[in-house]
Amino acid sequence: MTEFDLPRSPWMDDELEMLSDACRQFYERECAPHYDEWEAQGSFSRALWEKAGEMGLLGAEVPEEFGGLGGSFAHDAVIAYQGNLAGIDGWGGGLHNSIVIPYLIHYGSDEQRHSILPRMISGDLIGAIAMTEPGAGSDLQNIKTTAVKDGNHYKISGSKTFITNGALANMIIVAAKTDPSAGGRGTSLFLVETDGLEGFRRGRNLDKLGMKSNDTSELFFDDMRVPAAALLGPEEGQGFAQMMQQLPQERLLIGVYAVARIERALKITLEYVKERAAFGKKIAEFQNTQFVLAECATEATIAKTFLDACISEHLVGKLTTEKASMAKYWLTDLQAKIIDRCLQLFGGYGVMAEYPLERMYRDNRIERIYAGTNEIMKLVIARGLLKD
Repeated sequence: MTEFDLPRSPWMDDELEMLSDACRQFYERECAPHYDEWEAQGSFSRALWEKAGEMGLLGAEVPEEFGGLGGSFAHDAVIAYQGNLAGIDGWGGGLHNSIVIPYLIHYGSDEQRHSILPRMISGDLIGAIAMTEPGAGSDLQNIKTTAVKDGNHYKISGSKTFITNGALANMIIVAAKTDPSAGGRGTSLFLVETDGLEGFRRGRNLDKLGMKSNDTSELFFDDMRVPAAALLGPEEGQGFAQMMQQLPQERLLIGVYAVARIERALKITLEYVKERAAFGKKIAEFQNTQFVLAECATEATIAKTFLDACISEHLVGKLTTEKASMAKYWLTDLQAKIIDRCLQLFGGYGVMAEYPLERMYRDNRIERIYAGTNEIMKLVIARGLLKD
């Protein structure tokens, strides 16, 4: 691809640069040659997860006492950025690393962390989080799945949908109501290891627009019995607060995805317009092309600067929910705009499957919906502005 790079992140250091190079090589060697195969089969291979574990690309945030590198979100941001820059958009490693694992780090007991985290680092356990239900998307207080205490177990009943990593995951954080009469305060989270678990069923791998290689599934719990020790946190009713505390990092991660894809789209497009000719001259020589690229590059640079500011704040514990919501909605909106404009410069080739913009156009659409729709993000921002 052509030499176009966004500004270097101020939070990067030599260790993270080395990680970035290692990631780039890993995605090029282990993922790119197989990506079409994974798109066709609807999921990555479990072997890829194990290779990622061997390379140290899983659980970088896990403290050393639990077998991790003792890193930070900066490590996971590098891993996610390089994956999306390489076009490996469908891999659920970002969710595993930056969304599922932090629940264990922050709220898990020592026993849970010592037991589960090393297996998530190796790729033996693949993580997912089961919040969304057929009747409850962004409205997490309205979930219907229940968990009823039964001796030294809980019986969990209900269903979930749109679950990323759902076909392969075998360590799933399940949100359920332990007290349905208490609204959000009656929600609890459970660490569910699914291998051989009675009452657990996977539904179909959902056919969707874009992200074809990402296994997105339905899950069903039919009086599924899990040990009482599977409860995340010291007591019932903490689940909604736990989810609200972790959502800003999830939304920031999606911002990382968006900026990486913006950079990729511009690299690919710059290369194309310099080579493709029409009416006797290169596409790049037309003033319209130059104006479009100038605008997109400017907006991309602003986006990267804003993303870096958010990451810097998050690394020192100062990123607000409102600013994380700004990053999620604005960066994904911008991603859609820039990918669309880049595709236009490809002309008819832009919508052909053998050209990368076609898949990028499909894959980016979900970004404005999951982890809370962009409309919900605007509500979160507005409430922060208007609160007394």
